[in-house]
Amino acid sequence: MKKLLLLILLPVSVLAQPVERLVKVVVAPDHSDWIYKTGEPVRFTVSVLQHGNPVPNANVRYEIGPEKMPATKTETVSISKGQVVVDGGTMQTPGFLRCIATVQVNGKEYRGLGTAAYSPADIKPTVENPADFQTFWDAGKAELAKIPLDARLTLMPERCTEKVNVYHVNLQNWAYNSTSRLYGILCVPKGEGKFPALLQVPGAGIRPYGGDIANAEQGVVTFQIGIHGIPVNMDPSVYTSLSAGSLSGYQLFNLDDRDRYYYRRVYLGCVRAVDFLASLPQVDAGRMAVTGGSQGGALSIVTAALDSRIKYLGAYYPALSDVTGYLNGRAGGWPHMFTGSTNTWMNKAEKIKTTGYYDVVNFARRVQIPGRYAWGFNDETCPPTSMYASYNLIPGPKTLELFEDTGHWTYPEETEHMNNWLLEKLKK
Repeated sequence: MKKLLLLILLPVSVLAQPVERLVKVVVAPDHSDWIYKTGEPVRFTVSVLQHGNPVPNANVRYEIGPEKMPATKTETVSISKGQVVVDGGTMQTPGFLRCIATVQVNGKEYRGLGTAAYSPADIKPTVENPADFQTFWDAGKAELAKIPLDARLTLMPERCTEKVNVYHVNLQNWAYNSTSRLYGILCVPKGEGKFPALLQVPGAGIRPYGGDIANAEQGVVTFQIGIHGIPVNMDPSVYTSLSAGSLSGYQLFNLDDRDRYYYRRVYLGCVRAVDFLASLPQVDAGRMAVTGGSQGGALSIVTAALDSRIKYLGAYYPALSDVTGYLNGRAGGWPHMFTGSTNTWMNKAEKIKTTGYYDVVNFARRVQIPGRYAWGFNDETCPPTSMYASYNLIPGPKTLELFEDTGHWTYPEETEHMNNWLLEKLKK
């Protein structure tokens, strides 16, 4: 049996599931799979429940329109038995039609949504595909290859267990006209031989990391990294301050310059993480896989496209996909840089041009390896329109498992299915 090198991210949102509320507003399209052909009508059922029973005589306000776009239909209706069916109309072009319903019960507002998919397999991207895309990234990887790993491992005795050694890791990484550092938590099983490895690529934000000891105790080397060039074992208050201060809005830093944009160091840092894991004597680097969620879903696709050592990938709701959608009258991917108040200073030719070199769409075009993907239609952070724009272009073998009613979070079964798929590939 060959052991694979597994680069994996369980989505940050696994740790941030939606909070249960006293009153639940449930919105569902009338097709069980929530999928429609363009031109086909949809009806939404809106239910208002408390303790599992209908809330009588509730006043429900609902809005219907393409996701993340202004509503095309708004109405307030009184429902006597806790449920109402509303006509949602249709869509003539591929995309997603969303119904958002709100209700006030005892002075508190409750909200729910449901989203109908219209011919999602036909959604095409809007972002430019630069002619020199491959040349640009090949040059970046060549620059990175000249930089020594300079790996510095510090044992963390307080986190070690009987089965696992835990280290804070500090690597040398690329930076514009300089070098930077890449930090993470490495967990290595105690014992002889080589082990598969698990790299956790982070979702958006600035936070500390504790390392994935549980999987390491099952015989997997795990490496949990940050992307901001700062140690990942500091007091949480440091990251809170950085989030509100110097790293606030990092997703937009230097977007007017493709060579200095924030994510160039991040994307090359993912390749550097592969370099490090492949260099470890405890790791069998014969095969590699990558997975992640949200920003990490984007990074998983990017890593698979940039590094031919990757053999499998799994992505949950990838961000940074078709970000120029808003400039073309439809939803764009996180971080929603061309909509709302930001559009007045973001909608510049040089910024739009740079996005072409970093948008997941253009990495997806180059993914040839088997991949598994998972998301839901109610995601308001990473709109499904943007995710399908990337997914539909992937030429390699691919499987999409839908959890239609999920937003930017996952069911336990969703992560279980993804992990089982990856482990099955690892054990071949």
